[in-house]
Amino acid sequence: MLGKVNWLLLCSDLYFASGLFLVPQFEDELRWMFPATDTVFHHIERYLFHPSNKVWKMIQGYYTSYMAKFDEKIGLQITTLAWNPVSTEAYFNQIAACTSQEKILPEVDPKVASSEHEAAATSSKAVLVISAQPEYAERLKSMYYEHATVTGELVSVLQPPGAGNQPQNHKVLVEMFLQSYCDVSVVSGWSTVGYVGHGLAGLSPWLLLPPRNQTVAHPPCVRAMSMEPCFHAPPSYDCRAKTNGDLGAVLRYLKRCEDVDDGLKLFD
Repeated sequence: MLGKVNWLLLCSDLYFASGLFLVPQFEDELRWMFPATDTVFHHIERYLFHPSNKVWKMIQGYYTSYMAKFDEKIGLQITTLAWNPVSTEAYFNQIAACTSQEKILPEVDPKVASSEHEAAATSSKAVLVISAQPEYAERLKSMYYEHATVTGELVSVLQPPGAGNQPQNHKVLVEMFLQSYCDVSVVSGWSTVGYVGHGLAGLSPWLLLPPRNQTVAHPPCVRAMSMEPCFHAPPSYDCRAKTNGDLGAVLRYLKRCEDVDDGLKLFD
């Protein structure tokens, strides 16, 4: 019936492009459109996302005033999920374990005040913290404000301002674009805002694995296999085999997500 339909408009709150590759009739055309399968979302969103002049002014103003002067910029996007509650303390410990273990952020020397080494800092890092919960940025600020780093680097913690009189969607769009200007991206698993930010940047992020039963995940984070978002709710039906099966094993460039057990994502 749909064979004679020229345009089909579909509204969804899921990123499902990876699922289209599972339809045999679409596969050749999609491979022609996207020869590098791990860049599908990167190209789509850069083509479709066009903030208004008002929003661009907010993005440019914040970046120029607060971010541009740093040698390295690290985006830390933190989302907590209602269905998977975890304490702020436990999640902060997981974030600290990830950034320390992967050498993303330097450790602090509890015996040395930050003011003692500030003038002799070898380089500077900005940590852009994007979260609805200000406690994470505040704890990082306190940690790096009070103590010097063991590497001699100067670390500053930034947090974009609240929406104020601006619509909430303006605030979120500003945050996603600011995250895209970071050199390294650390994001919470399952986070749509995180997916969009590192997708715009063209970066494979470090994914904070969802904590389970109030226990810090081990490992605390993993490097994503690609910059693609996860298709959170893919079908279970294999069109080729005409039966239910493991869709993560159907195509060589489609695998299960790191952060969502049943999800699917593209890689190259």
